[in-house]
Amino acid sequence: MCAALARRFRDRTGTSPQQWLLQQRTDHARLLLESTDETVDRIARDTGFGSAVSLRHHFHRMLGTSPAAHRAQFRGAAH
Repeated sequence: MCAALARRFRDRTGTSPQQWLLQQRTDHARLLLESTDETVDRIARDTGFGSAVSLRHHFHRMLGTSPAAHRAQFRGAAH
């Protein structure tokens, strides 16, 4: 990516393009975990993480919990 574009992106969003994309993917995965019964493998593929291992890594890094724990916590709170 062009350095000037990356600087403009950071100026506008406060984050790098890569971090922004990871946040978008993580947010989408979170919503799918809350609203569907799809497997973590399927959600990882559908959100661009490629593998459940990658999704679990980034999900925990960004949200401090695993996808399974998030789903269980959300479902427990919803019922």
